[in-house]
Amino acid sequence: MEANLYEIAKYFQLEGEVKKITPLGEGFINDTYIIETEADDSPNYLMQRKNKNIFTDVPAMMDNIERITSHLKKKISAQGGDVMREALTVIKTKEGALYYIDQEEEYWAVCLFIAGSVTYEAADTPELAYSGGKGIGKFQRMTSDFTGKLSDILPGFHDIRFRFKQWDEVLAKDPVNRKKVLGKEIAWIEERREEMLEFWKKVEAGVIPTRVTHNDTKINNILFDDKGEVLCVIDLDTVLSSTALNDFGDAIRSYANTGSEDDKDLDKVTMDVKIFEAYTRGYLSEAKSFLTPVELDHLAFSAKYITYEQVLRFLMDYIDGDNYYKIKYAGHNLVRTHAQYKLLQSIEKQYDEMKIVVKSIL
Repeated sequence: MEANLYEIAKYFQLEGEVKKITPLGEGFINDTYIIETEADDSPNYLMQRKNKNIFTDVPAMMDNIERITSHLKKKISAQGGDVMREALTVIKTKEGALYYIDQEEEYWAVCLFIAGSVTYEAADTPELAYSGGKGIGKFQRMTSDFTGKLSDILPGFHDIRFRFKQWDEVLAKDPVNRKKVLGKEIAWIEERREEMLEFWKKVEAGVIPTRVTHNDTKINNILFDDKGEVLCVIDLDTVLSSTALNDFGDAIRSYANTGSEDDKDLDKVTMDVKIFEAYTRGYLSEAKSFLTPVELDHLAFSAKYITYEQVLRFLMDYIDGDNYYKIKYAGHNLVRTHAQYKLLQSIEKQYDEMKIVVKSIL
């Protein structure tokens, strides 16, 4: 693969001569490379091999990205902003396509590398949590008037009715005979089934509207300038139409957990209400202008919903024989289940306080 990178790069509309191509990041889903060019005045680029096993319709995914970035650039330009720094820029192939398919039928895409940008791996302070919330809120605000149609590139994503269908099928099959020792954990899921379905019914009925959502709201998907101000949201592969509450809830699950997602020491796992408050303040500084009263009323609940969904998915994968999530050791998915359930319990215990926090910000 490495030997072909320079050949693949030649198919894209790059400025300047390519000097070096090196791997970037750990590549859990896509393989990412940075393309460095020779001249000081020519930009650098990011090139990715898109994971067609997870994103089964890469052309539709790239079309979604192009639609959203074009929308953002029009708004940024109208406001006098810098369209090359405040939105992701997709670099097309020399034939005008959004991606290139190599001889192995792998999909490749390139975007502009935004020089002078800063990323963070964790929002471990209220200040960073506030900035992360502002970044996602800004993205949602700027796309809140998007009227185009996005392809559903992840069918059933965050749809709890769909997840329960999967769950019931896995429980019925019990393919590796693990269900018999998981009565306690299975009860965790069943005890909350109706509560979660009641929420999702509001989405299905349109009481809670669908919007453009990012669906991977961890802080390292936000670029900041050297002054700490939000530049733009990146990694738009998962963009689709869903409820904005999914983005908020998943961010809280990620940001406010004092432990790790697979922490074996459950005493370390809790929901930090100070981080919750800071993220909410940042988010609502941008999002309050377009969210409906029903959405605002369900902000705190969305953290319960998304965390519960993750408990279900980790446990379901464990019962199914660990086929979806990569595991590092036997029982890893069960450890993840227990850690996420501890986080869910902490959210539930602080739920009333979380609702008070939201109201105080409004």
